[in-house]
Amino acid sequence: MTEQTLLRTQVDGDIATLTMDRPDKRNAVNDALIDALDAFFARPPDGVNAVILCGAGDHFCAGLDLAEHEHRAPIEGVHHSRNWHRVTELIEFGGLPVVSVLHGAVIGGGLEIATATHVRVAEAGVRFQLPEGRRGIFVGGGATVRVGRILGPDRMREMMLTGRSYGADEGLALGLAHYSVGAGEGMALARDLARKIADNAPFSNYLMINALPRVADMSRGDGLFTESLATAMAQTSDGAREGLRAFLEKRPPRFR
Repeated sequence: MTEQTLLRTQVDGDIATLTMDRPDKRNAVNDALIDALDAFFARPPDGVNAVILCGAGDHFCAGLDLAEHEHRAPIEGVHHSRNWHRVTELIEFGGLPVVSVLHGAVIGGGLEIATATHVRVAEAGVRFQLPEGRRGIFVGGGATVRVGRILGPDRMREMMLTGRSYGADEGLALGLAHYSVGAGEGMALARDLARKIADNAPFSNYLMINALPRVADMSRGDGLFTESLATAMAQTSDGAREGLRAFLEKRPPRFR
């Protein structure tokens, strides 16, 4: 199976829609799918200002494809996990805002990919789960950091120990999702949100994507200083000048 069939890409204007396309496997993650995500986010098409990520069929992503899972020596396992980290870091910090549409299974590696996206829309019937404890394995695609910081280590630990799953409204309350909608309604909302985000000034989007999570890792003083640097750069950008002109002229800004 080729990368193109594992990850379908459709570009409409400045919004790209990526569809993980292994419906017969519930879009389970294998190395080829990670490579396809890597290829897109490392070199996105020119002119794309926002991305929608979704899964074909009845599920977003059911996690690691255990049928293709290989026994690895410890050092090989570290390298494999670190490659997942590298790719999910590209999704989170590459600079393109990503809206994910979550339905059906959002399990294990699927949840790790989802929490690397910036805006998450959950449909009714979604199931958030980290079942690694039932498989005798451990998360390796960034969940300890991303999911752990959303839920807190205590709740994540209970989730992993028991195999507990959460639905859309529970996920919304916990922060695993930002929006909860009815079945089949996620894509329409995702397109609306992606349009709003793509219409922002690109540099402002970049700063929000990259500065906010890093400030959260800093001490109070370092975070405030970093905020000052970010605001100074933003206020002297072309986007700020256009935003001010648009406000004074009482018209929508045109950032492109």
